[in-house]
Amino acid sequence: MTEPRTIAPASGKLGLLMPGLGAVASTLIAGVLHSRQTGEAPLGSVSQMAHIRLGKREENRNPLIREFVPMAELDDLVFGGWDPLSPNALEAARHAGVMKDADLAAISGELEGVVAMDAVFDQKWVSRIEGVRVKTETNKMEQAEALIADIERFRTENNCDRLVMVWCGSTEAFQEPSAVHASIEAFEEGLRNSDDNISPSQIYAYAALQSGVPFANGAPNLTTDLDCIVELSKREGVPIAGKDFKTGQTLIKTLIAPGLKSRMLGIRGWYSTNILGNRDGEVLDAPENFQTKENSKLGVLDTILQPEVYPSLYGEIDHKVRIDYYPPRGDEKEGWDNIDIFGWLGYPMQIKINLLARDSILAAPIVLDLALFMDLAARAGESGVQEWLSFYFKAPQSATVNDPEHDIFIQQTKLKNTLREWMGEVPVTHSEAG
Repeated sequence: MTEPRTIAPASGKLGLLMPGLGAVASTLIAGVLHSRQTGEAPLGSVSQMAHIRLGKREENRNPLIREFVPMAELDDLVFGGWDPLSPNALEAARHAGVMKDADLAAISGELEGVVAMDAVFDQKWVSRIEGVRVKTETNKMEQAEALIADIERFRTENNCDRLVMVWCGSTEAFQEPSAVHASIEAFEEGLRNSDDNISPSQIYAYAALQSGVPFANGAPNLTTDLDCIVELSKREGVPIAGKDFKTGQTLIKTLIAPGLKSRMLGIRGWYSTNILGNRDGEVLDAPENFQTKENSKLGVLDTILQPEVYPSLYGEIDHKVRIDYYPPRGDEKEGWDNIDIFGWLGYPMQIKINLLARDSILAAPIVLDLALFMDLAARAGESGVQEWLSFYFKAPQSATVNDPEHDIFIQQTKLKNTLREWMGEVPVTHSEAG
């Protein structure tokens, strides 16, 4: 046993604020409301359903994570958000078409009660969407101040003890960091001058941290992985995490690639293509937005496979990623992977994977887990990048100069060992005999 971390209790209400009250956010809210009504487990949620082994195997200590750490309860959650299109969570859910009307009926009143606040929105960053419910402020510092006022009003009106924010909005157009992102001072000057290099998601992150609210980035936008935002999170003592929810095809990659590497099987090429018909697919149909997503998806294999260590196996992989907007599918995405592998004596083989999944059904439990774990991190006194939550992201941030870890099994071990250490338990290495 080690000395446990001092963690403030999860007392009172926890407000979950989501920029982007669309398919993912409305599905998350509907799922939590359904679990409250029926008592059914929130499937796919690690924080709610997974067990955690403590000590040696013969000790037979294997509690649920939610019973092991002082985590907020589902009944404590209060939902809010901003959206440039949807007036409330019910309309967002109906438009998204993820859930059937029959499943929404029993919770329709509560969903309708989650009213979207007017969004900070700039079509420059999401060219395929025309915002209609947007803030009237045009100066970016004034937009940030309007968001800060929204946050405080939500906190007061809903009697929340704590808040967390998870970006569930669209993928923004591709960008590289610029001088305005180099420091807090440069960023704030850029806000006052409405610098073109400051995107809406960055304004939300700034407003959250200035309000003492942990912020997790669920899209591949350049948001939390900026020097100014990392610096601000440390200065304000508020945790951040990102980026890009690891849901369908990339989840499969992080499951398959470590297995092939563990058996020293080589890879010649990995071709991935998707068809997706929801708002996310429409946004990604624009080349500048697809580039942001493509960079997030392409970064997975190199870190897992270590081509610099195994050049003969993984040094010349032809890795392709495609996404096509196909409206008839709605939220029911389909992903195809063709993996050209080789083994003994260099003989070629192939693996073909066809994933048919509801994108938001995979993403919703990630939002729940991030909200609960980020709140836990804040109560544990954490600030800066929460690398232990890399398990949930396609392009996770590293808290050090080292590259982030992409192997989902190593990420899972890091997540659970962090919880063990905080609670005064010894990390599990699986090296002991028992």
